Formats: sequence, structure tokens, C-alpha cells
Amino acid sequence: MRIRRSFARHPACAAVLPESQVRSCCFTRPLFLLFALALSIVPAKAQEAPRDLGSTSVEDLMNIEVVSVSKKEQKLSLIATAVFVITAEDVERSGATNIPDLLRIVPGLNVAQVNSNTWAISARGFNQEFSNELLVVVDGRNVYVPTFGGVFWDALDLPLENIERIEVIRGPGGSTWGANAVNGVINVITKTAAKTHGGLVVAGAGNLEPGFVTGQYGGNFGNNVDYRVFTRYFNKNHMDDPNGQDGRDEWHILRGGFRVDGRLSKKDTLVLDGDIYTGMERDTVSLLASVTSPSLVKTITQTNLSGADVRADWNHSYSPRSESALAVAYDTYERLDVLREQRRTISLDFQHHLPWGRRQDFVWGLGYRYSVSRTDGNLTVALNPADLNTNLFSAFLQDEITLIPEKLSLTIGTKLEHNNYSGFTLMPSARVTFAQDSRHSLWAAVSRAARTPAEIDAAVRLNFAGFPGPGGVPALAALIGNPHIKNEGLLAYELGYRASFSERISVDVAAFYNLYDHQITTEPAAPFFESSPLPAHLVIPLTSQNFGHGESHGVEIAAHWKITERWTLSSGYTFERIHMHTNSFSQDTGTSSEVEGADPHVQAQLRSHVSVTPSLAWNVSAYFVDRLVDLQVPSYTRLDTGLSWRAGERWSLSVVGQNLLQDRHLEFVSDVGSLATLIKRGAYVKLSWRY
Repeated sequence: MRIRRSFARHPACAAVLPESQVRSCCFTRPLFLLFALALSIVPAKAQEAPRDLGSTSVEDLMNIEVVSVSKKEQKLSLIATAVFVITAEDVERSGATNIPDLLRIVPGLNVAQVNSNTWAISARGFNQEFSNELLVVVDGRNVYVPTFGGVFWDALDLPLENIERIEVIRGPGGSTWGANAVNGVINVITKTAAKTHGGLVVAGAGNLEPGFVTGQYGGNFGNNVDYRVFTRYFNKNHMDDPNGQDGRDEWHILRGGFRVDGRLSKKDTLVLDGDIYTGMERDTVSLLASVTSPSLVKTITQTNLSGADVRADWNHSYSPRSESALAVAYDTYERLDVLREQRRTISLDFQHHLPWGRRQDFVWGLGYRYSVSRTDGNLTVALNPADLNTNLFSAFLQDEITLIPEKLSLTIGTKLEHNNYSGFTLMPSARVTFAQDSRHSLWAAVSRAARTPAEIDAAVRLNFAGFPGPGGVPALAALIGNPHIKNEGLLAYELGYRASFSERISVDVAAFYNLYDHQITTEPAAPFFESSPLPAHLVIPLTSQNFGHGESHGVEIAAHWKITERWTLSSGYTFERIHMHTNSFSQDTGTSSEVEGADPHVQAQLRSHVSVTPSLAWNVSAYFVDRLVDLQVPSYTRLDTGLSWRAGERWSLSVVGQNLLQDRHLEFVSDVGSLATLIKRGAYVKLSWRY
């Protein structure tokens, strides 16, 4: 939830509530309905074991096909965007048990764990629990939550064995993906059902996860239909709070899902997939006991969460160079936290890839999304209106123009959207790529992107302290949403270089300069009197305005070195600085320093993969994260390592250690109420059986 800490620093409220109390204010994590799923497994051909990239050249890795930049297949080495691809082999080597930890390997991405069940993830700055300038997509389904402006990472839980790749764009993707793809896009792409025939059982346990298990079966009906079904469960222990006490943030989730891939004809395919989940989380939040309470009170809560989604994707091929796609998706969830929100969303997306002559390649599309939200607030936080129906209309067009064959290309495009809060939004971009030869390429881009208001920006009512007002009349300090809030904007300039110096060494460098406008600040509003809830009281409000602006700049470097046929090193380095300002008439004294100080200036990583024998692999990963100045989080270095042993094509055993250098360390302090706990040293054992 996008609730800025700066309201506590405002002069109007400085005497009301200490900042340390506000940092932990207000919201609980959701709790989910528990149900049972059964999966009947029938013997069949073993599922395909992940292949080893030990024999793959660096040049081949640079030419991986990606679809996230223009929604069509393009070689990574020829794309005018900062893109990093996490392959299925990277997933296996990482030792991660969830998507947030897996994303740590992406240079330029800031991944910070708040507590056992909460993460803050962003690209190129502006990190917070709900990073509202990062868009996340799973198999074409947008999982960005319009209520809070961000992603529920706890609910984004898939069997990692089913991930084909994750394409991560650092930088704006608004001309393709639309609003909220401001500083980055994460596109999770799962394997086709044809690649997961047979059975799979994965089971493991460790000190942080006492138990996790995945059961899956895939097969086919005749020659034209492939399918898979799965169920997954995990249970996570609590972390410790900064005082060394039980943080009460344990959680568990049970999930089931399916995918069916059908070939309707030589030119038509249909994909139908979906899943359903339920679970429970605990958290420590801060709530207001009454109108006259001088501060928020920490409360241990249990939250139920549940949800389901289904998506149908029809693809038609007109020729080897032209195709169209129509996708219909339905998504629903219920999070019984403080807001007790229920949301249902249906979306419709169409796109058409159409070449024109030998030098132009068009992609265009239309989209519509209808979302219904129902909430039940309380004294601490509520939305006004509590129930809201929203519509989103969109259209996009991109044209890739070949100026010099095999050498120089220009891509221009834009996306137009209309939403309930800010009306029409236009997000154009222009990108150029120059290939010096097959191994060296330069690219440059200029883009406009926008972050549209979330519901809490426009409709939140957050009461955070009561105190005696003038004449002894009770007064209540509150943050109140602004229904007239505007989009936050970005104008981005980017420059990049990719090179494969040999079949063993590659480098990918990206630099950026971003200009931000109409950034949200927290400003005082006119006091008013209200009689309910009792006792009658004076409200001292703060509200959101678009009085901020600023700039950021940085560089991101990723390098890959295949030292021998059995030993590969991958490294990354990121430097970024953010400078935010407020307009001369703004009275916000905290937002600028919060944005500047919530992200590390420097991050670095080094990952090693060694094939000790054809059946035994050793992986080591080290991550350095600079301090977070505003959050008073010290720098830390994370070290993970794991041994994987494969017994034939059916059995594999992994032993993994995580956070080995420190017993406990702090990574992030959330601004929306989730209590920050200390991330523990962990270890687990995992056994996989494919049949």
C-alpha cells in the first residue's frame, strides 16, 4: 500500500506521532481460506530434466529470443533495451525457493526482504513494499494490484520447475505494456505443457521452511493436446524482530493449477491455464484503538488470503512472419486484512504482428480491463468509496524500421490508455540499434512513461493519532486521498552496449538518465469537523498532491565468463543516484529524502557454477547491497551456496545454504505497516523425482 512515511515528518503533525511509531503503522497482511487439493499421479514418461548449459557458448546465450520488449520474438543481442533473462538453468542453479529470491541475480534490480512473507522489489530506485513503478506479468496476465499500486509477492508463487524464463526489463516499458511500467517490467514465462510430460515430485525441508512439496503430472490427449496439473504446498517459519523476539510472521500457502496446450489447426493454437490458492500469514501491525488514542498500537494479526485465475490465449498464424493473439483472463482474490478486500478482474487483449515490405515490421494491439473491488475498512484505515468499479481502455502501435540491413534499425511506438482517475495517458518511445558486427552492438532510447494513481492515492482515509485540539476539543490526524491526483511521469534517456568478445566472454552495459515529474508529495489540507465516530472531533488532514520532481542516473553492468568447459562466472555491478525535489510552494519535508535514501547506491554480485562431474554441480553466489540511508539499514553481503547431485535422469538431490555470512541481518523497513524482521541464515535439503 502506498502510504508515504513523510506525513509523519510534516510540521503539522510533528507533535502528534513520533516517526518511529509511524514507520510501523497500520496494515496487516492478508489471511487465506484453507482447502484441500488432491492430485492423482499416473506412471508415464519422466519429465524432462533441466539441461546443463556447460556446453553452450556465451554467444548463444546472447542470442536468446525474448518477447517482452515489443511483444514479438527478438534476439537479446539486437534489442534497444536493458534486458536480463533468467533461464530455466539459472533457476535450478540459484538455490532459490521463491520468485523474489530468484530475482536477486538480476543486475539493476533491488530485492529486499521485509519479513518472512513480505518483499520490496524495484528497478532503478523508488523501492518500497508496493513498488508502484514496476510492472509484473505472468504468462501475459498483469498481476499489478490497482488498490495499492504494486504486487503481492506472497501470492506470486509458482513451481519454479515450470518456469521457462523470466525476462526483466530495467527501464520504461510503457509504450508496450502501458501505465506503471515506469522503471521496469518483469515478465514470467512458464513452460509449455509439452515440455512437462510425465510425473514430478519435489520435497524438501529446512530450518526456515520446515516443509515444502510439489506434485505434478503432464501428458497428452492424442497428437494435438498437451496438459499438466500440479499442486504445491510450503510452510515457512517466523523470523526474529530487531529485539531478537519472535516476529510472528510465519505463513503457509497451498496452491493447485493446470495448463492445456491445444493445436486446433496448422495455423491455430489455444492455451488454457489457471490456478487456485489459499493460505495464512501472521504479522505485527499498528492500529489506532480509538479517536483519542495518542499513537498506534502494535497488534499481532492473522490474515487469510485466497485467490484464483484462469486465462485463455488463442494464437493464429497468417504466415511465418505474421500472427495474431487474443487473450481473455479472469482473476479474483480475497485478502482478509485490515481492508478486507475482495477483487475480481476480467481483461481482454488483442495484438497483431504484421510485416510491411522488407524493412518495416508492425505490432499493434487493443486492450480492455474491468475490475470490481469491495473493501471493509476500520478506524485506522478505509477507502472512500469503499467499493469501486474501474475500466481501463488501451491501444498500442510499434513499428520496427530497418534502416541498414543487419546494421541499423529504428523502433518507434506508443501506447494510449484511459483510466478512471487521470483520463488519457500517452506513452511514446523511440529506440535505435547499431550492430557493428555479429558480436558488438550499441543502442540508445528515449521514452515517456507514467504511473497512474492507485486507489489509496485517491481514496484512502488513514487515521494515525488522536490528541487534544484547540480548546480541548479532540483532534484526529489523518491522511486523506486526493480524488484529483494526477499521473506521475518519467522521461528516460538510455544508452547501452553489448559485446561477445569470444565464445567465452560477454558484457552487457546500460546507462540511464531519468527525469521525473508530478511526483506525489504529502501536503496539509483544511481542517474539518466530524461527529462520527464518537467523540466528535476535529480532523487535521494531510493529502496527496503532485508537487514533486527529480532526476536519477546510473549504470548497470553484467558480465559472463566461461572459464573452462566446466566452470562459469557471472557478475553484476549497479550504481545509481536519485535526487528528488519539491516545488517552492510545497510543505512536504520528507518525501524527497525518503525516495533518495530507500535504495542502495551500489550493488554487486558474483555467481559461480562448477560442474564437478557430469552428475555433481557446485554453485556459489555472493551479493553485496549498500546501506539504505533513510531507512537506517546497514550494508550487507549475502552468500549462498549449494551442491546438486543427479542420479540418472530421474533423481536429483540438492543441499543449499543461504545467508551464510550472518546469522541475522536487516534488509528493509516497510512504509506501510509490515513489521521488519531480521533475515535468518538458512539451509535446506531438496529431493526431486521425475518419472
